[in-house]
Amino acid sequence: MRCIGDVHVDIEASVREEGSVQPNHNHMSVIDLRSDTVTRPDEGMIRAMAGAPVGDDVYGEDPTVNQLQERVADMLGKEAGLFVPTGVMSNQLCLKALTSPGDEAIVGANSHIFNYETGAPALLSGIQLHTIPDEAGCMHVEDIDEAICEDAYYLPRTAVIALEQTHNREGGRIIPMFRISEIAALARARGIALHMDGARIWNAVVASGISARQYAEGFDTVSVCLSKGLGAPVGSVMVGSREQVEKARKFRKIWGGGWRQAGILAAAGLYALEHNIDRLAEDHAKAAEFASMLEGASGVRILSAPETNIVLFSIGDSPAGSFAALLAGRGVMVSAAFRKKLRAVFHYDVSMEQVRTAAAVIREAAAASA
Repeated sequence: MRCIGDVHVDIEASVREEGSVQPNHNHMSVIDLRSDTVTRPDEGMIRAMAGAPVGDDVYGEDPTVNQLQERVADMLGKEAGLFVPTGVMSNQLCLKALTSPGDEAIVGANSHIFNYETGAPALLSGIQLHTIPDEAGCMHVEDIDEAICEDAYYLPRTAVIALEQTHNREGGRIIPMFRISEIAALARARGIALHMDGARIWNAVVASGISARQYAEGFDTVSVCLSKGLGAPVGSVMVGSREQVEKARKFRKIWGGGWRQAGILAAAGLYALEHNIDRLAEDHAKAAEFASMLEGASGVRILSAPETNIVLFSIGDSPAGSFAALLAGRGVMVSAAFRKKLRAVFHYDVSMEQVRTAAAVIREAAAASA
């Protein structure tokens, strides 16, 4: 029994009642491949959360939050960090810290910032997005150079270039270091800030052997997620200079993101960083096995060889939404968010046995549809 505030928590009982703190694949009736955000805390993470020392983070007094912020900032080689509820808030705070109203940010046409953040840059920061091609997950330096606005009073100021590592909509592709170096050199030469949406940077680290600090070196700000492959229930961290983070802290409060005893959540993030980075290799192996089982199946097309934990595929001319609904009826859930593409994401709560079962279900359903 542990007391958190005025609430008495029986950790063992809560573990028994939840029944999901250690992935129990044999009792999962649905194989959920929609996202790596669907993972549930394991027993060790729950214990870390229950035992976390806490304080009021709005006053900067939560020791566990402060430890998490310092840890992530150190891992990425930046001066300071800020723990926030979501990856969208983290990205948007970075853009806010780097821009003024009327500025422009260059982003990929398939980027998360452009496609899945509900027009937030215009609403929250008063900036516009200039999209350029990012097939295979990365913009080309020549396209970026062409997109930078000239210095004229009637044009917006190009304030930020934003990259995404790994690239979600392009199937978890890793932006190579030489591409990052080229873009960083251009940004420095033109006096433009560089931001990384590093929601899945940990997958890139494990797949490539390049450290998070190396990936982050040329960037002014970086946003990283703890609630995807790392398995924390909530939270992202933005990092940058102390000045940028202080500006972001103010706007986190303005946008309703100030929280109190958030150390309970930060403890999950610290646990995830300690225990769940190296094991991402298992998720990459699951993605590779899944793709290999679907390769050559009737009606199935693998859209790119998986580099990390995401597989994009299509089923003939079948609308993605209708085929995803068909699979859900057979106990396999995938995302149909990419128009004609289907996405399967591999994570902690899915076993290799379930991966093979899911692939077999999809093969059968695709053959029947054909």
